[in-house]
Amino acid sequence: MLITLPITELVPGMYVDSVTKQHEGVNGIKIKTSGLVREKSIIKRLATEGVLELLIDFTKGDVAIPAKYKPTSKSPEKNKNLASTKLSDQTKAKPAKDKSKLVNTPASITLEQEFAAASEGYERHSKKLKSLYGDITAGMAVNVKVLDEIAGEIVSSVFRNTNAMTILTRVKDKHNYNWRHMINCAIFTAVFAKYLGYKQGVVQQLAMGALLHDLGQAKIPQGILSKPSKLTDIEMSAVKKHVSQGLILAKEEEGVTPLMLDMIVNHHERLDGSGYPRGVSEQKLSRAARIMAIVDVYDAMTADKLYKEGDEPINALRYLLASNKLFDAELVQRFIKCLGVHPVGSIVKLTNERLAIVLEGNTQNPIKPKVKLFYNAKHNHHVTPKDIDLSTDNQELKILASVKPMDYQINLSRLLKDHLLV
Repeated sequence: MLITLPITELVPGMYVDSVTKQHEGVNGIKIKTSGLVREKSIIKRLATEGVLELLIDFTKGDVAIPAKYKPTSKSPEKNKNLASTKLSDQTKAKPAKDKSKLVNTPASITLEQEFAAASEGYERHSKKLKSLYGDITAGMAVNVKVLDEIAGEIVSSVFRNTNAMTILTRVKDKHNYNWRHMINCAIFTAVFAKYLGYKQGVVQQLAMGALLHDLGQAKIPQGILSKPSKLTDIEMSAVKKHVSQGLILAKEEEGVTPLMLDMIVNHHERLDGSGYPRGVSEQKLSRAARIMAIVDVYDAMTADKLYKEGDEPINALRYLLASNKLFDAELVQRFIKCLGVHPVGSIVKLTNERLAIVLEGNTQNPIKPKVKLFYNAKHNHHVTPKDIDLSTDNQELKILASVKPMDYQINLSRLLKDHLLV
């Protein structure tokens, strides 16, 4: 349950979701993520920073809801559980004149400011999910609290700066595909849902559903999942069971909503009824399931696996666009506008024989993003970095093609750290 409290009522043990109000003229709070208040010194520091009100999530903290904020039986609960939330216009964020009153919208910050926290968070999430995946393979229950915390941090980062986490999805690691696929799908889902205009609470649910959608694969023989050759009918039948296994793992867990279960059950269904496990067609597929299907296929196609190198984003987007009988064409179009033809984190070759990294997309003209030029492809050496907005009227440079970093012996992870860490 989310409740806004004045700073004077904040006590250790409460979980802060976000700062909702602070003195005018005070700079943004230098806190990278939301989290549990463990000491009174933290409260004192927040007050010193000018914080007046905070949004508290009592489902994550160790403190009970104060009596005066508990809903009475005579009046409906204002902060109703989102279990029955549907993706409709009611769930979309509305503009507010006073930004300090936007309960769920953290202030935007620059890519460089967010990148350090995003990088650290991505690696931490990956380690937690690897451990959780192993626990499930060994027969243990799903730790929903861990997943909820990861989803919350991803969504908070995306709302502070859309590009920081998204750039990290371009870093490949074939040895950790299963859990990186979970993280990447949560990131893409959060970015896309934010782009579509959904409120942060709904985006949180969708990101959580993305983390859960393939968890049933932990119950499938791992040798089948990593098999380099074509699967037999029996093996394919075993793989398809990951959907039902995921549903079994999640359906009885507290905090898992019908929206999340819908994403688990239907992410392999297709509009023409050719999907699995039930072969249902478009009339029975929700918008959340359609979003999950698009994101799942996009990341699976672009990620490196033990037996297969990932495809370039533009090819995955072309596939989605051409498969309008399988995927929601309107959502695919908007997904492309959201990510861009050359998504952030991609390396592109320009018409002046220079390489550049895409730092910010352009929703109005997806083929003209903002880039950072860093390499001379003709003479194979690094050059002084230069930020370029390809959409400006006087800019004659254009993108020729996407390139794979290793084609030029470029370590993408190191490149990102060199140019984005401040």
